[in-house]
Amino acid sequence: MIRPATPIDIPELHVLVESAFRGDSARGGWTHEADLLDGQRTDPAALAEAIGDPDRSILLAFDGDSAIACDEVKRLGTGRSALGLLSVRPDRQATGLGRRLVAAAEHHARTCHDATRMEMTVIAARGELIAWYERQGYVRTGETRPFPMDDPRFGLPRVPLSFVVLDRALA
Repeated sequence: MIRPATPIDIPELHVLVESAFRGDSARGGWTHEADLLDGQRTDPAALAEAIGDPDRSILLAFDGDSAIACDEVKRLGTGRSALGLLSVRPDRQATGLGRRLVAAAEHHARTCHDATRMEMTVIAARGELIAWYERQGYVRTGETRPFPMDDPRFGLPRVPLSFVVLDRALA
């Protein structure tokens, strides 16, 4: 089951996101950033802000009562939405769950935001993840954006980082 996250989900959602991106638990999956960044990926306050924003939704996937994956969809305006925060519990990666969450995010963007395009940013050093998104139909736009190197809310970079922008048309 996939549904929008609510404030009551924040503690479990926070654990899920951190386990997928940071620390030793993240190393159990292939999509982690543990070698690039220390510190947090997000915090409960940022998740609460996203859940409370009418232009953003966090979609949460469950197996029974356990949260196992999530992503965020943000309305950008003028027919565009952004996909982010795709997190799959490390022991559930490589099962097609990420692909299902991307499809759910695209459906949400089309139906709730009237979006015709979806964009995302991915850390440029994460070539394997960029290739995965390209297999899902996303293409590099040629645009890059700076990583917030001095903002610990997004992690503590071990090396200089930047983002690449990918996007795709929504059918």
